[in-house]
Amino acid sequence: MVTSLSCLDRRSVLGLTGAALAWPVIGRASPLDTMTGAAFGTGWSLSGRSDARLDPLRPALDQLFAEIDRQMSPWRPDSAISTVNAAAPGVHRLPDQMATVTRAALDLAASSDGAFDPTVGPLVARWGFGPITGSDTCDWRDLTVDGADLTTFHAGVTLDLCGIAKGWALDRALDMARQDGHDQLLMDLGGELRAIGTHPDGRPWQVAVEDPLGSMTPPAILQLADGMAVATSGLRTQSYRLGDRDYGHIIDPATDSPATGRLRSVSVIAPEAMIADGWATALFAAGEIRGPELARRHGIAALFLVEENEALRQVRTGTIGEVVL
Repeated sequence: MVTSLSCLDRRSVLGLTGAALAWPVIGRASPLDTMTGAAFGTGWSLSGRSDARLDPLRPALDQLFAEIDRQMSPWRPDSAISTVNAAAPGVHRLPDQMATVTRAALDLAASSDGAFDPTVGPLVARWGFGPITGSDTCDWRDLTVDGADLTTFHAGVTLDLCGIAKGWALDRALDMARQDGHDQLLMDLGGELRAIGTHPDGRPWQVAVEDPLGSMTPPAILQLADGMAVATSGLRTQSYRLGDRDYGHIIDPATDSPATGRLRSVSVIAPEAMIADGWATALFAAGEIRGPELARRHGIAALFLVEENEALRQVRTGTIGEVVL
């Protein structure tokens, strides 16, 4: 058993472990300096100008990711989130970073009408994708957070931040890089990406959206402006087939079962990776009809890929059309 935040690998449990379905389009003219590493049971890469001198950032990044893992990994019995989930109902003091992410998760749950639900961990485990045990009849309204104090109201209610915490980690990593003076970077953390500045060629950073049907031709290329992030939710890397049905890692809280239908992936662009991360999960769980409706209501820039007759139909919401090449 991997004892790490591996559930935060795009995009399972409610969305993190699955596959972030985007990758950088390598520039042809200007060579890049790229540094790679491992965190949360997945890989990361940081790319910048050939003279960027990225390696001095590595110790601080490793320390940041290790601390987030110690707080928010449900795969670690010694993590802060595992301690809370094993405790009796009541008030629990959270570490500051975990409290911030929990508040964001509950805000997203309310905004998405529960399509994103940070209490879904036991359901994820029931379907074979996660380690959290507890009640699978609870929902996000069974807990609240006030400052750093989390209150759980019922026995068996659990907290799962896997659908949003990796985005938080990516945001904090690029904050550190910017504070260190870097102004042209693209970081990929388990398939979620965020940009600083422009590509060394002077154009926006570009990422390709993977074809969830397996073609080598990407259905879309997305441009990332300074500070923007992209996250993708889909079934391709975290699913299994039983009979004539595929069972994926993203749970639809409305049915207490893996999301079904013709929707194959959702890519979201947002000013923060945490927001892109959470909304990609929520919109995929909401499905091919309710997902676009939810995205339009909240002005979310999203690209939905829906399978029709063994091909993909695009549904675009918000400003996504402005960044699709």
